[in-house]
Amino acid sequence: MPHLDEVQLKKMGFKSVGYNVRISDKASFYGCGNISIGNNVRIDDFCVLSAGEGGIDIHDYIHIAVYSSIIGRGKVTISDYANISSRVSIYSSNDDYSGNYMTNPVVPDEYTNIHSGPVFIGKHVIIGCGSIVLPNVILHEGAAIGALSIVKEDCESFTINVGIPAKPISERSKKLLELEPVFKSSIIGDNL
Repeated sequence: MPHLDEVQLKKMGFKSVGYNVRISDKASFYGCGNISIGNNVRIDDFCVLSAGEGGIDIHDYIHIAVYSSIIGRGKVTISDYANISSRVSIYSSNDDYSGNYMTNPVVPDEYTNIHSGPVFIGKHVIIGCGSIVLPNVILHEGAAIGALSIVKEDCESFTINVGIPAKPISERSKKLLELEPVFKSSIIGDNL
């Protein structure tokens, strides 16, 4: 997959871009001035990132896999070492489905009732393929979300969560916390 070069990334007008950033030339971005991208980030083909006023803040060592989307007005934070598997959808805004309001982003706000809220994805979180994360959710450090889950409530640290809606089914090992400093020390001077 061809990646955008530094000149192309600069022209897009991101709020900030770190080093060793590999973004597919087939990914789409909207609201680039509200998107910050850290170091050692890879965003694959056919991903869509659409940032509203809250912005999208992508930290270091992040992979966003093919066909994933991050969309909405609220702030989305993706912390270090998080992994977004393929076809994951993260929404920081949601329409009102009651029928009391119109829905659709091309309808003026006075006729809609859009609910927006932050989404915070902690360090070492992994979100399995096909999962959906809704507004006002915190995925605490080390939380794991199984494939095809819908997350509408916070997930506690180092829990494995699955289902519709996602519920904790077991604890997740914390061994990766021992590996993090070993990894960091192995790359000193190599684009930490």
